[in-house]
Amino acid sequence: MKAVVYKSTGSWYVVKGQDGKWYNARIKGKFKIDDITSTNPITVGDEIDIELEDTREQTAVIINIYDRHNYINRQSPSHKGKHHIIAANVDQTLLICTLKEPRTSQGFIDRFLAAAEAYHIPALLIFNKSDLYKEKQMAYYEELKEMYRKIGYPVFLISVIKNEGADDIRLLLQGKTSLISGHSGVGKSSFINWIAPSIELRTQKISEWSGKGLHTTTFAEMFDLPFDGRIIDTPGIREFGLVDISRNELSHYFPEMRDLLNNCQFNNCRHINEPGCAIKEAVEEGEIHIERYLSYCTILDSIEESLYR
Repeated sequence: MKAVVYKSTGSWYVVKGQDGKWYNARIKGKFKIDDITSTNPITVGDEIDIELEDTREQTAVIINIYDRHNYINRQSPSHKGKHHIIAANVDQTLLICTLKEPRTSQGFIDRFLAAAEAYHIPALLIFNKSDLYKEKQMAYYEELKEMYRKIGYPVFLISVIKNEGADDIRLLLQGKTSLISGHSGVGKSSFINWIAPSIELRTQKISEWSGKGLHTTTFAEMFDLPFDGRIIDTPGIREFGLVDISRNELSHYFPEMRDLLNNCQFNNCRHINEPGCAIKEAVEEGEIHIERYLSYCTILDSIEESLYR
């Protein structure tokens, strides 16, 4: 029977069968590949085939994994040199950001967007907690909105606490499988409860002594939305390590750079010190935002060329 993975806890998976029933499924031995570079061979969103094992206990065995349409991953926090697939077969990804309590850095946003570009997943930026923003934060939000919308990313401002912006977001989610991500503490679980109260996710407040978010979601989990669609909640990500992207490829995942790459003097231009660089020229002329270029340089420096080769 065909099924979809809704939750992974490591050795067991919660899956929903074509019959509409829920099953606890385990992986068949042949899928445990020793040389796999991912820490998780099956992930949330995967389409699979299952064989029922115990109908009374609602257990099953996963016997086949279908090819993924796409996936998004990050560097494994516990296994350097391996990656962890966050979710597969998603239509879009929403990055929940905040400019206060906690503050989401532009560097984090740009890393996430580059990963989404690399795996051909449309990305949207949702800035939450607008009720906390003073004049300074609102001015910064307007700068970010202008910068990201100019290069094609939809940007939205919401307040879950004040119930502002829900209708626009529900329209974006309708009929799609959407992955929700962001730092701990930005309000991902509150956001999902706000969009679909029937899901009733646990939430926690910001840690008072550290100012950092507390983890409430341990594993990625997918939920059916009441208005047609699915949403994937993910654990809070403190750092987003890009994987499988080389230094020569990185500029392809910055949309504002992509169309100019053929204008560089050298085919292998990395847009740092090379002469005849169309990207640097565009930065100087204001066509590419200086902050995006600085993000590119920072990410470029962080890529270890040999780590995934």
